[in-house]
Amino acid sequence: MRKEAVGHRAVVHGQDDPRVIALRRAVSRLHRELAGYRAQLADRQIAEEELAAMEAALRAGAPEVGGLRHSLLLIAGAVGSVSALSGALAEVCKAVELFGAPTP
Repeated sequence: MRKEAVGHRAVVHGQDDPRVIALRRAVSRLHRELAGYRAQLADRQIAEEELAAMEAALRAGAPEVGGLRHSLLLIAGAVGSVSALSGALAEVCKAVELFGAPTP
C-alpha cells in the first residue's frame, strides 16, 4: 500500500483503496450470479473472461481505468439483456465509475 498526501487528504493506492474494495465485491457478486444463471447465454465465456481480467487487475492494485471500462463494455454486451443479472451488473458499473474517467 502506498499513500500520497494530496492537499489535506491521503490517497490510498492498492488493496485498501475503497474503490478497489467496492469493485472487488461487485465483480465477485456478478461472477457468482452469472455462475448461478443456468439458462443458455451465448456470450457467457466472454463475460467470465472479462470478470477474471478485472479480478486480476484488482489483485495488482488500483487498475487502469481504460481497461476497466473496456471490460465493463464487453461484460455489459454479454449479459446486459439478462434481467436476472441487471442488479449485479449495475453494481459493477457504479464501482467502475468510482475510478473516474480514463486519462488521455
